[in-house]
Amino acid sequence: MNTESDDTGLGSRAPEFIKASRPLHLGWRVGVFAVGLAVVAGGILLLPLPGPGWLVIFGGMALWGTEFVWAQRVLRWAKRRVTEAARKAADPKARRRNTAIAAVTVVIIGVLVGLYVWQFGAVLPWGIGR
Repeated sequence: MNTESDDTGLGSRAPEFIKASRPLHLGWRVGVFAVGLAVVAGGILLLPLPGPGWLVIFGGMALWGTEFVWAQRVLRWAKRRVTEAARKAADPKARRRNTAIAAVTVVIIGVLVGLYVWQFGAVLPWGIGR
C-alpha cells in the first residue's frame, strides 16, 4: 500500500543526456513547468465553460508529474481518491440510493415542466417558429 512517505519511482523522467548537464536540465524543468502551467491555466478557464476542464487540469498535472515530485505526489493522492470513490459508487446499496435519487429528481423535473406548459403553454422563446 502506498503511503505519503513512499517515494519509490518519484523524480525526474528527463532523458539521461539532459540530466547530465545541469543548465540543460534546469532549462528542461523550466520548459516543463511553463507548458504544464499553460495547460492547467487552460483547464481552469474551461471549468465554467462546457468542456473537459478537470481533465485538462489533470493533464497539466501529469505534465508536471514527469519532472516534479510534488506533482507526482498530488497525482498519487488523486488516484487513490478516485479509486476509493469508484469503489464506493459500485457498492449495491449506494447504487440503489443514487438510482432512487435520480428517479425522484426526474419525476420532480417532469412535474415542474408539465406545470409550466399547463400554465403558460408550449410557446417557443424568442419568436422561434413564427
